Order: sequence, then structure tokens, then C-alpha cells
Amino acid sequence: MSTTKIAIGSDHGGFNLKSELITFLKTKGHSVTDVGTDSTESVDYPVFAQAVARKVASGECERGIMIDGAGIGSAMAANKIPGVRAALAYDISSALNSREHNDANVLTLGAGLIGPALAKQIVEVWLNAVCTEDRHKRRVSLIEQSGDSAQDPASLSDTDIERIISRLENLIASSGTGVGSAIAGQRGPSIATSPETARNFMSLGVGRFTTGPAPGAIPKDIAKYIDHTLLKPSATKDDIIKLCAEAKEFGFAAVCVNPVWVKLVADELRGSRVLTCSVVGFPLGASHPETKAFETRRAIREGAKEIDTVINIGGLKSGNTDLVLKDIRAVTEACRDGGAICKVIIETALLTDEEKRIACRLARKARAHFVKTSTGFASGGATSEDVDLMKSEVREAGMEVKASGGVRSFTDAKRMIQAGATRIGASAGVAIVQEAQENNANT
Repeated sequence: MSTTKIAIGSDHGGFNLKSELITFLKTKGHSVTDVGTDSTESVDYPVFAQAVARKVASGECERGIMIDGAGIGSAMAANKIPGVRAALAYDISSALNSREHNDANVLTLGAGLIGPALAKQIVEVWLNAVCTEDRHKRRVSLIEQSGDSAQDPASLSDTDIERIISRLENLIASSGTGVGSAIAGQRGPSIATSPETARNFMSLGVGRFTTGPAPGAIPKDIAKYIDHTLLKPSATKDDIIKLCAEAKEFGFAAVCVNPVWVKLVADELRGSRVLTCSVVGFPLGASHPETKAFETRRAIREGAKEIDTVINIGGLKSGNTDLVLKDIRAVTEACRDGGAICKVIIETALLTDEEKRIACRLARKARAHFVKTSTGFASGGATSEDVDLMKSEVREAGMEVKASGGVRSFTDAKRMIQAGATRIGASAGVAIVQEAQENNANT
């Protein structure tokens, strides 16, 4: 890799990853200009994204790298500067594509989506790749031209948009391209069919997959499947702090709490890989869509990276699918704006099998990331039969299933994972992991 002059910046959410990347880039011999920010104190990412972009546009630096929570907003801000082609990369193949096909000169990364190890691999591939094909160069020149003749997205019908989204979902779900083989242009094992591949990605810093590990294989690191949960109304501050300490000790996927505790949990988990999860419309789901959207946005502002929302159960049972879709979309759109994962709780104990299928299809149409069985507050919780049914409805769209409610033992968790769950919501997470460790020690 040749030496490159690089401008790098971040907001508060990307500050720690930026610091690691600066050290990494300097060890590779690159010249690095840090435009800020200089701490984890809250700042506005567009300021720093455009500072990076201006360094590149002026020719002072050859490439730029910008890190915020999700990387999306920074790409938008950087692309406002003439001469800049900023691209978000979330894995090696997208980084490679942004250079070889689009000649991107600014890379944006989401610190909430990837870890340091993967980020370094992405940066190294991105800096080394070159746009050489004439057809790609021609298209890059078209990007640089005025976009006045392009079709206005507002002119697309809802049917057009749904068709595009559906096609993208199917392409993602069926691609099956591994990171290593993507560079060589060959097909490799998919994370949907190889649990070992999924766990290897996790070790590189990947915190989320398009589709989860395939059911059937029970991982020794089962803690990474578990959302450590405390949603009792009587929970105290000390209880929540203890919950976070346990999550960090055992390496759970997330800590799931009521909205009032989100900021405390985010503060307690800062610096760890454990995510903050909050519930919305909980536990009844009988709030207005606008209320759920507001609740979601506030939770994300206070540090939530995942949102578990309860659908309008009465609306579904009344056959008002338009209302239920609007209800779910209000939350999924707020989550996507804030770079958060959305899990849709359908409360299976209250639904017929056909209603469960309809709920899953609506969650899929609304572009949620997960469907989830239960709140734990209804007449029943997760069953392996429900998990299998839900998986059959959403897996082809790249969505995952979270089993929650009544999962109290390693045996319960195994049954859910074998049925297709890639997440487990449990207040008994510590007991589950300890039982798993005992089982592994005896095998």
C-alpha cells in the first residue's frame, strides 16, 4: 500500500474508533490530518464530515475518513461538498465496491455498526483499491455532472418503492458471499448457513448480521445471543447498575430496560461491546404510532442502539392491517434515522397462527430487523413452534427472530436457537450462561 495523505474526523460517537484508526494509519506510513472532534462530548457530525470533505476537495488531502454512529448522515453531509464522493462502508465488499466502481474519495464508517478490527480491514482495503475499468470511470463522470435530469424520487409510486425494497431484501438474503471470498470475487459461506462464519465475524468486531447464524448449532459463546433484561416496574437504580455489570462480565449482546433507564444504561455500558436496548409501547402496544415514534427517537438520543416495540395487537386482531403497518413503520423509520436496530414484538400468546404470519409479514414490509415473540407480560411466552413459524416468514428477507418470555434455562435457550432464534430475551441470562458453561465443561 502506498503512502496517502488522509483527512480523518468523527463526532463524539466515533471518537474512540477514530483514535484507533489514526494509530493504525500512522503505523502503515500514511500522513494523517485530524480535523476533530477531540473528545466524547456531544457535537454535530455534519461539521466534522464537511471539514474532512473540504480537505479532500481542496486537494490538501487525497482521501478522507469520517466516523459517526451509523455513517449515513456523515456521507450525506460530505457529499454536499463539490468534488467529493463519499460512501458508507459496513464491510469489506462494500468498501471495495465504493472504490472500484464509484472512485469514492471519502469513506464514512458507523462506530455503532462495526468494531475496530473490522474497521481497520475496511480502511486498508479501501485505501488500496483503485477504479480502473473504463465503464466505471464513465459512470463516475456522470455522478459529477448535474443531477437535474435525474428522476425525482418523490415521483416514484409506493408500489415502485415497495418493489425496489423487496428486490434489495431478496438480493441481500440470497447473496451468500463471505468476506474473504468477496475480495477474490468468489462465493463463500454465508452467515445464514455457517454459524462458525458468523462467530468469526463477531470476533472481528461485527455486531450485527443481515441474517443470523443458522439454527441447530448451539454456540459455546451463547451469551452473545442474550439480551439481559429487566423490565419489572419495581426495578431500582441499583438493580439496573447490577444488570449492566453482569452484562459486561458475561458479554451479553444487549441490556434491555424500560425507557426511563436508557441514559443510565448507556453510561454504564460505555466502552463495552454490550448494546443498550429499550422497549417502546410496552407492554400493551396500545399507543398511537406518533407516540411510539417519539418514544423511539428519545430513547435513541439517550443512547439506545436497539428498540423492541410492541405492535398494535388489537388493531391486528380487528383486521386493520393498514394501522398495524403504520404503527410498525413509525418505529422502524425512527430507528433507521437513528442507526438503531428495530425488533417487533408480536405477542404470540394472543394471536392465532395466521395472525402471527400476518404480523411477521407486516414487520417485513415495514423493514424491521427482527420479529420477537413476546413481552413476557401476556398469558404465555416463547415457544419453539412459534419461533419456527416466524422464521419461515421473515428469514428470506434477511430478518432475525428473538425469542422472549419464559426462557429461563440453557435447555429453554437451546430449544429456541434450534428452532431458529438468533436472539434470546431473558432476565435469567446469568443462570443460562452458567448452565451452558457447566454443560460445555462436561462434554
